[in-house]
Amino acid sequence: MPTTCSLCRRVITDEEIADPQVVQEHHLRPEERATSPTVLLCRPCHEQLHAVFTNAELRADYDTIGALRAADRLEAYLEWIRGTDKLDINVTTSDRVREQRG
Repeated sequence: MPTTCSLCRRVITDEEIADPQVVQEHHLRPEERATSPTVLLCRPCHEQLHAVFTNAELRADYDTIGALRAADRLEAYLEWIRGTDKLDINVTTSDRVREQRG
């Protein structure tokens, strides 16, 4: 059965789902796994979220799909990813996130 990424809303086909990492569970409140709601994301979206936001930012300000979709930092990415069928992308952690993880 196809799966839809909760963030970009792309449909992942049954053939693609054969790859066990193509659809990933994302905890909307990272580091609170026991109580955090989860959503299914395609691998690129999950990687992108963790490249542009710290876990603290995700917990505090982006703990819903609506908040993530509205995030300025994801606007260009979401526009781009929706127009492609790529399930593997090169993601670079932002300098700001890298510094905060320090």
